[in-house]
Amino acid sequence: MVSSLSRNLLRTAGKAKCLPAYSRNAIPSSSRFVQLTAEASRPQQELPASKSEKFKVDLNQDSFKGYKFDVPKLEWETSKDDLVNLYSQMVKMRRMEMAADQLYKQKLIRGFCHLAIGQEAVAVGMEAGMKPSDKLITAYRCHPFTVQKGGSIKSVIAELFGREAGISKGKGGSMHMFTPTFFGGNGIVGAQVPVGAGIAFAQQYMNTNDATFAMYGDGASNQGQVFEAYNMSKLWNLPCVFVCENNKYGMGTSAERSSMNTQYYTRGDVIPGLQVNAMDVLAVAAATKHASDFTLGGNGPLLMELVTYRYGGHSLSDPGTTYRTRDEIQTMRSSSDPIQGLKTRMLDWGVVEEAELKRIDKAAKEEVDQAVEEAKQSPQPKEDTLWTDIYYPGTEPDWMRGRDRTEIHRYR
Repeated sequence: MVSSLSRNLLRTAGKAKCLPAYSRNAIPSSSRFVQLTAEASRPQQELPASKSEKFKVDLNQDSFKGYKFDVPKLEWETSKDDLVNLYSQMVKMRRMEMAADQLYKQKLIRGFCHLAIGQEAVAVGMEAGMKPSDKLITAYRCHPFTVQKGGSIKSVIAELFGREAGISKGKGGSMHMFTPTFFGGNGIVGAQVPVGAGIAFAQQYMNTNDATFAMYGDGASNQGQVFEAYNMSKLWNLPCVFVCENNKYGMGTSAERSSMNTQYYTRGDVIPGLQVNAMDVLAVAAATKHASDFTLGGNGPLLMELVTYRYGGHSLSDPGTTYRTRDEIQTMRSSSDPIQGLKTRMLDWGVVEEAELKRIDKAAKEEVDQAVEEAKQSPQPKEDTLWTDIYYPGTEPDWMRGRDRTEIHRYR
């Protein structure tokens, strides 16, 4: 029997305003765009003749928005060499991800594989703004971060193949890649955020003067553990920068359909926030340095939202066109591509000639192609390595069970 209270609740629910019927056009696509043109930034002075001499660049007025926070200065100090390196790194990251796409379709890569094509300015820009000893942890779209934080293209491709030369010795796959300052690559949505807070706690405890960047996506932003990590980090004043990598879609759900407040940088309550145009590699670099300096200045955590866009699907099992239009994707490619944006600016400023950029593009393709071939030659991991790299040396238990109760490995 349904009580009168329950009946009233059901009637009320039936009259409640519902979400719009599912449609790729239910949310205006224009609300997702971040514009980036050649005029987005410009040098403050005549460029020096030396390729290594530093000069300052004015950033776009719309690069940053703050919440209870003073945004970075709208400038970034760089050099011709630095700009060319940023361009080269982004091109390599895209080439690497494009190669992974093709290798997956050839069935040389199996299992999960999440690519970051379109989001290159995030990993490359963050690395440009971080101290080398700053730590970073993210979710499963982690290949470019692995390379930027000390890995190699070969080690990433070999890991995707499941080979010994992989950065995790072929035992981690796409979502589990690590370096001394990069803590993954994590497969459980949002679970890396409290781990990132723990890394920041360790740095505070050991007085290392390093910041931690704990990254997650807009799809993970509504999880309780994310807000718990905010709370503990603020209580303990940890040197943690929470980074929401907002690529506008959590799997196939647009941010507007899953979150009442899509201004993710404002969701930290008493934690200040910073929103960044993450299709501009220079803005990302400036924001990252500002965030690191802020949290290491004893100010506690910061919430930084990097507004970006992925061109492909959520993973390689998702075509990426059933929940958004092809026109939307093409508009982002033509108006906001991070590589094309930096290329246009460098040409307009006279930093480099078109022929040099073509040489960089060709060299990037050759480097990735060579890495793929070398990764293919790496052997499969030996069976006895199944039991290694699980525990820190010296902390292993006496024994461990394998694939069934009869398979026992004894460490001692």
